[in-house]
Amino acid sequence: MNQEYILQMKEITKQFPGVLALNKVSLNIRPGTVHALMGENGAGKSTLMKCLFGIYHPDAGEIIFRNKPVKFSSVRNALDAGISMIQQELSNVPHRTVAENTWMGREPLLPIKGLHFIDHHKVVDETLKLMKDLNMEIDPNATMASLSISQQQGCEIAKAVSYGASIVVMDEPTSSLSEKEVDHLFKIINDLRDKGVAIIYISHRMNEIFQIADEISVMRDGEMIGTYAANELDNDKLINLMIGRVTTQQFPEVSAVPGDVCLEVKHLSSINPRSFQDVSFTLHKSEILGVGGLIGAQRSELMEAIFGLRSVVAGEITINGKHIIIRSPRDAIKNGIGLITEDRRRTGIFPLMSVLSNTSIASLEKYQSKMRLIKHADVSKDAVNVNTTLHTKTASMQTAIQNLSGGNQQKVILGRWLMTVPDILIMDEPTRGIDVGAKYEIYTIMAELVKQGKSIIMISSEMPELIGMSHRIMVLCNGKVTGFLNKEEATQEAVMRFATQFS
Repeated sequence: MNQEYILQMKEITKQFPGVLALNKVSLNIRPGTVHALMGENGAGKSTLMKCLFGIYHPDAGEIIFRNKPVKFSSVRNALDAGISMIQQELSNVPHRTVAENTWMGREPLLPIKGLHFIDHHKVVDETLKLMKDLNMEIDPNATMASLSISQQQGCEIAKAVSYGASIVVMDEPTSSLSEKEVDHLFKIINDLRDKGVAIIYISHRMNEIFQIADEISVMRDGEMIGTYAANELDNDKLINLMIGRVTTQQFPEVSAVPGDVCLEVKHLSSINPRSFQDVSFTLHKSEILGVGGLIGAQRSELMEAIFGLRSVVAGEITINGKHIIIRSPRDAIKNGIGLITEDRRRTGIFPLMSVLSNTSIASLEKYQSKMRLIKHADVSKDAVNVNTTLHTKTASMQTAIQNLSGGNQQKVILGRWLMTVPDILIMDEPTRGIDVGAKYEIYTIMAELVKQGKSIIMISSEMPELIGMSHRIMVLCNGKVTGFLNKEEATQEAVMRFATQFS
């Protein structure tokens, strides 16, 4: 046994029907360090961590924790042993309070006349103390559904810390956090590291890795490529290890030249006075219009209104010179608009349905025969073609989409809207939680779509992506448009200047 490591995973193998997810993968973790686990979507990172956490049971291999062989038959076993995990997709109970979610299944009990009742006051007090220790201003009595995604992520972190674990796995913990919130998370991580806690950190944000990690392990296609000290690598070396080839550029050339105006929005105002107000902009044929702004700028709310998901009190929308009224997503789809939402788990995928069904669900109407029967062979053929084009990794088209990695789920959603053959595609954080290789593939598809005459509105919180892929950038602050930037004048400083221009 090796006293140097708190955790050793030796030659872990895991196979699913038709897919060898992990092939003799070994990973060693030292106490009091941040160990980054990197790789493309489908490389096996999350699967390996689920084997550690008792969600999956390895087909072969050995796990040694604190110098003792362990086999966790359930998540509870792993938690009791001292291993916590913050998963990429939030898994809270929306209509329960923060306090109830934090202590669910291990609530402190209050004995009364021989009976035991949940001590609700202590549940709230302990949660309040936990939030205070982590410098989080979150009301323990608030329901999870009432919180923002970033606040819900904060609660997941607090819950993991509350177990007093010696290992905390963080799977894309910053995917929904602002820059300020990321800085706060890093302070929490540094405090935990100083206390001897080991952090296994999974992220596709390269700048985070080199900012926080001590060691980096790289996986590719279900195998471990190697483990390196963070100071031995740079951005390019890490990307090359992840994807197995040399990369020469981060973004493809967007050669399409924008044409005539295809979409015009005039003085659009939300029915909610605290949301977007008096927004006007144009979108041109073959253009990628980037939408920038900080959290709370109402970017997603604006695009959801254009897609018919939110009510407006004023304004008009014109497509190709024709005034249209959009009261529902069905109206938007009929007018050639598609929307990839920000939160794929809650508003994007149908988790228990197959890849085939998730891909085709928005376009079934166009596959109806004269007798209104679905032409299933045609649906299947086109769904396979679009997923092949997107390089979606799945055992089969009948696989439940919940069994795919986050990045492959996102590809299926993109394929869904490509099957509707939209003229205008709204993409809200299209590459969130997606690795660099898959990002480039999606960027290439975007470039090809606008070359074909399609138009794209892209909301992005990643500044390089926003600047690198957009013909123009529209910036919002507090629900109002504060400025437009052409590609030649778009810099991070210019975007941030407009994003903080309160008006």
